[in-house]
Amino acid sequence: MIRRLARCIRGYKWAAILSPLTMIGEVSMEVTIPLIMADLYDYGIVLQDMHTVITKSLLLVLCAAASLCFGCASAVFASKAGTGFAKNLRHDMYHHIQSYSFSNIDKFSTPSIVTRLTSDVARLQMAFQMTIRMFVRTPMMLILSLIMAMRISVRLSMVYCVAIPILATLLVLLLPRVFKIFDRVFKTYDRLNGVVQENVHGVRVVKAFVREEREVEKFTDVSASIYKDFSKAEKILAFNNPVMQACVYVCMIAISWFGAHMIMASGNNPEIGLSTGQLSSMFTYTTQILSTLMGLSMVFVMLTMSRAPMRRCYEILIETPDLNSPEECVREVQDGSITFENVGFSYSKSAKRLALSEVDLHIPSGATVGILGSTGSSKSTLVQLIPRLYDVTEGTLKVGGVDVRDYDLKTLRDNVAMVLQKNELFSGSIKENLRWGNEHATDEEMVRACTLACADGFISSFPDGYDTHIEQGGTNLSGGQKQRLCIARALLKDPKILILDDSTSAVDTHTDALIRKAFREDIPHITKLIIAQRIASVQDADMILIMDNGKIAACGTHEQLMQSSTIYQEVYYSQQKGGDE
Repeated sequence: MIRRLARCIRGYKWAAILSPLTMIGEVSMEVTIPLIMADLYDYGIVLQDMHTVITKSLLLVLCAAASLCFGCASAVFASKAGTGFAKNLRHDMYHHIQSYSFSNIDKFSTPSIVTRLTSDVARLQMAFQMTIRMFVRTPMMLILSLIMAMRISVRLSMVYCVAIPILATLLVLLLPRVFKIFDRVFKTYDRLNGVVQENVHGVRVVKAFVREEREVEKFTDVSASIYKDFSKAEKILAFNNPVMQACVYVCMIAISWFGAHMIMASGNNPEIGLSTGQLSSMFTYTTQILSTLMGLSMVFVMLTMSRAPMRRCYEILIETPDLNSPEECVREVQDGSITFENVGFSYSKSAKRLALSEVDLHIPSGATVGILGSTGSSKSTLVQLIPRLYDVTEGTLKVGGVDVRDYDLKTLRDNVAMVLQKNELFSGSIKENLRWGNEHATDEEMVRACTLACADGFISSFPDGYDTHIEQGGTNLSGGQKQRLCIARALLKDPKILILDDSTSAVDTHTDALIRKAFREDIPHITKLIIAQRIASVQDADMILIMDNGKIAACGTHEQLMQSSTIYQEVYYSQQKGGDE
């Protein structure tokens, strides 16, 4: 896992290497300063040697300045490496997500993916920055300070042999308990993100049904759960600081006690035993050693908190897309013919029942096919298999006489334009949204596509025409306008197959009729599959499919189905005037 994430450092390797190297320089200066101060006091101030005082003072200033420079350089390099790592990680995750199929997206859920790309990456950035600095600083400071302290007095240094195991034991006892809590917290963050996303996206429904208080309750419940878990983790970690402080003060007292006795025994002679300057240096090294351990504990806490985000980001990166182009793929679609050969499909491998089963159907190129059926009859599932948004579970599906699994995915989807049931428009101008269908489309081509989709009329009525700005999600357009823009966007692809998944439900019947007329007269060469709720929308189709419980219950023209299909007759009469009779 760490090796895979480490690849994201790439262009910032030098910054990641220079940060710990400059940190070594800073630590070296910091552990040297107490020794110089001891010499300054013992050989300069006590002996009243001004030359030594001046020399040691200048050396102190140089060491302090060098420590400052090394520290600043380390911080700058760490910051550059951390932000670069986060940028690359976010890019790799986002790029990999683009290759996901619908089933891959369903596995993680949208709120979870958003959380992983934002807050999880931010936590890893902080952890990485701290790691490349503190994982060098803490052991270096600990080792060098211990060496320097033992150089002054091995007997006094024995104090650390008692304090360090106590603090290490504390870390070993506390951290495993905190691991589990943080794992749970980050899953709760996904729920929180989901609540917020759902509320903001459905704010009009919330307002219409006056459910603000209920939504606040949902948010408060999830937020309280996060607060409860974090509080529990912080209470456990709260033992860390007081124990650390207690160890520091106990060590100070022990060193003061034994050091004073050693000074008295040596007659305060620097040549024998311990001097006053050396005792003051021991105090400094005590602070450095134990504060280093305290810093090390904070690094462990940060790593504890980042373990769950690390695993979650890693899961995104190693997820294998369900759908891939074969090595020897077909890069040309001959025509718009579609053939289903005993096709079955299930959204889950563990599902006991297929969502779609026993589908045998041939649609000639250029035909218009209407698809009707009750909610949950798998109409959308049927058409989503054609551009290979999902793979068939059983049987074979062919487009242009070739199995869809043999095509290059881009080639197949460029030739199958699909207007999904949920219309998605992006913030930007109308032109920018239309060019999702064809980024090189000319103004004339856009006008033609919009005319076919009966969208040119309302676009021209806007003051800015095709340069009119669309808000995110198309909130400044009506449902029917959004549907017509999405149809125009699909037509700009000049596909061999056009699929409209209930894409005229918000359009009035007159406009719906005009769109169907334009399709018949201007794009007869394109195979058209139209999922609809109104029989009027598919009545003049070459073929009408009746879906029921994941199967094709009936197939034929309007006249044939009126004679042979009870389901079609019931729907037809219920939609006619006086149907209740």
